[in-house]
Amino acid sequence: MGVDFTVAIPTYNGEKRLPEVLERLRNSCKHALQQTQTQSYRWEVIVVDNNSTDNTAKVVRSYQADWPKQYPLRYCFEPKQGAAYARNRAFSEAKGALVGFLDDDNLPAPDWIAAAWLFAQEHPAAGAYGSQIHGDFEVKPPNNFERIAPFLAITERGSKPLCYQPNQKILPPSAGLVVRKQAWLNSCPPHLVLTGRTGSSMLTGEDLEMISHIQANGWEIWYNPAMCIYHKIPHWRLKREYLIPFFRGIGLSRYVTRMLSVKPWQRPVATLVYMGNDLRKIVVHLLKHRFQLRSDLIAACEMQLFVSSLVSPFYLWRHGYLDGKQLENFTRAAVK
Repeated sequence: MGVDFTVAIPTYNGEKRLPEVLERLRNSCKHALQQTQTQSYRWEVIVVDNNSTDNTAKVVRSYQADWPKQYPLRYCFEPKQGAAYARNRAFSEAKGALVGFLDDDNLPAPDWIAAAWLFAQEHPAAGAYGSQIHGDFEVKPPNNFERIAPFLAITERGSKPLCYQPNQKILPPSAGLVVRKQAWLNSCPPHLVLTGRTGSSMLTGEDLEMISHIQANGWEIWYNPAMCIYHKIPHWRLKREYLIPFFRGIGLSRYVTRMLSVKPWQRPVATLVYMGNDLRKIVVHLLKHRFQLRSDLIAACEMQLFVSSLVSPFYLWRHGYLDGKQLENFTRAAVK
């Protein structure tokens, strides 16, 4: 029998994080085996090792030894570092028409796959749809953390499904995201401008770039609260040393995600408008928090985001992100 749904887990040095995710999915397999007479779809799990240097492969092999054969667990290695490369490899390896992405620190609810499958049947125009994501914190978050929570892939938008409208400029994160493979094939260029964080760069936004291409091609993008996952947030991800570079990377990538829906001839004016808005946000933020930027981590993160967003077009041009084939794909997307 064929495979209808693929769970893809991109990971980099995930030997310590993967077991908890795989345990959750193995339990889902056991539950599915008890429901074989009522279940009308089949699924698989793929771990995409994104150039790990630890024992990630060994961990996966140990789980494969006694994994339920009806729901295969597969392993593949992607040598090019970056989330976009790992995601592309997942799509090329996936046998399912639907590909659901879990990060190696995402713990899905037992019915996550079932809820994802059902939503696709009820919403055939949905090219991609995200989960309801709750934070699972190792330590208590700082005050006012809710202002930056969505940037850490915590998505709590209520108990009813929500269709993201293009003019809202809001999209779901890749954690817990399900993508219709045909939507990806029809919409996304082979090479994105943004490729994801690596050891030498915190530049991010590759997931929003992919989803923006799918939305620009006419597919609907949704939030499905019935798909529930818990995002584990270790203590070090709430420290200044991590968060400030993290928000710098988000801001520096924003020119790409902002301009994907703008026609090429409109981009000079749109760039000036966005820069004017960024400057306004910086001034307002300084007036409100100027004496707290050293002591208030959340305010400092927001300021870093505004400043990095302002310089984003210059940074990307200077570092060659908008040269050659990437620029051609970037321009083609906005013409659709």
